[in-house]
Amino acid sequence: MSFSIKGKTAIVTGGAHGIGLAIGQHFADRGANVVFADIDEAQLKNEIGPNQDGTNIRYFAGDLRQKLTLANLLSATIDAFDRVDILVNASRQIMPSDPLNADDDAVELLLEQNLMTALRLSQLVAKRMIRQAEGQAEGAAGTIVNLSSIAARRTNPHLLAYSVSTAALDQMTRALAVALAPHRIRVNGVAFGSVMSNSLKGALKEHSEYRSDIEDHTPLGRIAGPAELSEAVQYLASDASCFMTGQILTLDGGRTLIDPVAAPAH
Repeated sequence: MSFSIKGKTAIVTGGAHGIGLAIGQHFADRGANVVFADIDEAQLKNEIGPNQDGTNIRYFAGDLRQKLTLANLLSATIDAFDRVDILVNASRQIMPSDPLNADDDAVELLLEQNLMTALRLSQLVAKRMIRQAEGQAEGAAGTIVNLSSIAARRTNPHLLAYSVSTAALDQMTRALAVALAPHRIRVNGVAFGSVMSNSLKGALKEHSEYRSDIEDHTPLGRIAGPAELSEAVQYLASDASCFMTGQILTLDGGRTLIDPVAAPAH
């Protein structure tokens, strides 16, 4: 089976910064049509440039927590490239939470951002993929890849909200995989840690000691670059993983194999 995604059309959320941007650029470099979606329009324009016919990249700016925005994103993708074959839900937010503060609304906020946005967009895109595949006897109708975190299965009280939202996202991945399998749509996830995400860069600026903590507690002894995560996402989006669905790949340099560390599990 082929790792190629050439000619496929992908939506990548969180596409203005960090991991989402790296994945979108990686896909575009390998011949996919890519719509970079993010709320940060200025950064999208800076990174992607103007939307132009005849190119394989577009950007879409809007608040993806709004249902109308999601519908407009799908419409813009179809207008530009006629179809959608791959969805990468890479938009995510991290914030500290106080597990003993009943007035702390971080759990609700991160469930909305990290779970519900991905779920609603996956539902919309899956319906489009099903319509596209009508009359097609075999082959994948589409693929969905959700970006999660090793925080889903590691305990850090100050990351309660983030851990809960990513754990919920992992279970959503499994449930959608079963629901969409009869329609030949595969749904998988990548739970990562020890990868230089935008949020980890910010954490390292504030707490430089985290770097040595992370490296010391990562068996491979380093923090991975975004390109290494992009390759894993490409694998899940391509026919190379055609018999894989409902799985959460771990990309963390072995970090979850040893005792937890207090540094953030980005």
